[in-house]
Amino acid sequence: MTKKERFQFVIDYFKKHMPVAETELLYQSPYELLVAVILSAQCTDKRVNLITTEFFRSYPTVDRLAEASVEEVFAHIKSCSYPNNKAKHLCGMAHMLVTDFGGEVPESMDDLQKLPGVGRKTANVIASVVFDKPAMAVDTHVFRVSARIGLSTRSKTPYETEKQLVKYFPEEIIPLAHHWLILHGRYTCLARKPKCGECGLTSVCKHYQQTVLKTS
Repeated sequence: MTKKERFQFVIDYFKKHMPVAETELLYQSPYELLVAVILSAQCTDKRVNLITTEFFRSYPTVDRLAEASVEEVFAHIKSCSYPNNKAKHLCGMAHMLVTDFGGEVPESMDDLQKLPGVGRKTANVIASVVFDKPAMAVDTHVFRVSARIGLSTRSKTPYETEKQLVKYFPEEIIPLAHHWLILHGRYTCLARKPKCGECGLTSVCKHYQQTVLKTS
């Protein structure tokens, strides 16, 4: 099977079995999604949603957040991973949005990555979800699933995986494909014990063919 054929099988499968795929982070504005994605680094969406429910009552706008101290923000997010760094990032991000971008979340990848706490993955999420751009955010789920299935090969970094996925997924479905891979990794292709018996991709999955079948 060629790589192009493998991608097409995956696309056809998810179009049929997961026609609607969206972020599980709760948000109502680009500002709220940006906060949630910064908090989500090495933290579950479920935990982030618990935190942001209260957080946005205290800081409903970026202007309100820009007025807060790091200590005040820390008190609201201390139950997530790395709260000290994230509190600093959130305050720095809010200040920069207000002073440099008129309080609006920028659209370009370069501008997004200028914000404290925003790396390439976070910028891709915002570009994809908010602005519907063909940006592929590669988190741990996407990195793992892509390698296991064989959508990415010999990839050692998220950026290498991103380049391969963007090359083979049609541009118009990249935002959707991003969520396909995340949700598949979150609920089926688990890190320690993938649920191969429940997966409809085993016939094209390199991990299944080379590992599971050979040891069964």
